[in-house]
Amino acid sequence: MNKNLILIRGISGSGKTTFAELICDTVFSADDYFMTKDGEYEFDATYLPSAHEACRWRTEDAMKKLVPKICVANTFTQEWEMKEYFVLAKKYGYRTFTIVVENRVGSQNIHGVPDNVLQKQRERFSIKL
Repeated sequence: MNKNLILIRGISGSGKTTFAELICDTVFSADDYFMTKDGEYEFDATYLPSAHEACRWRTEDAMKKLVPKICVANTFTQEWEMKEYFVLAKKYGYRTFTIVVENRVGSQNIHGVPDNVLQKQRERFSIKL
């Protein structure tokens, strides 16, 4: 059985989750942590470390259950932010792919991330080819 982990990168509002849902049945994101039971998004930056830990934990749990294709849609602006996922993939025998999603058509930023934060994400974004 082929097991695949797909890390989907891009700045906020680029369409990472939308794209992930097109190609995977199992999608995780740090943003999931901020969704209320009513489906509202309530972001609080002080909980970002917990949100990323929850995303990583859910990914590992899916790997333990041998889910064949897992997508993780986070900004991953820096290479080091993906490292834990590479380690998990190796541990559980998953092939890993990274995909960068660009917002070239000006799609809507549904989480209301301020322009200055988006600019910082753009400036911080690094890619290894």
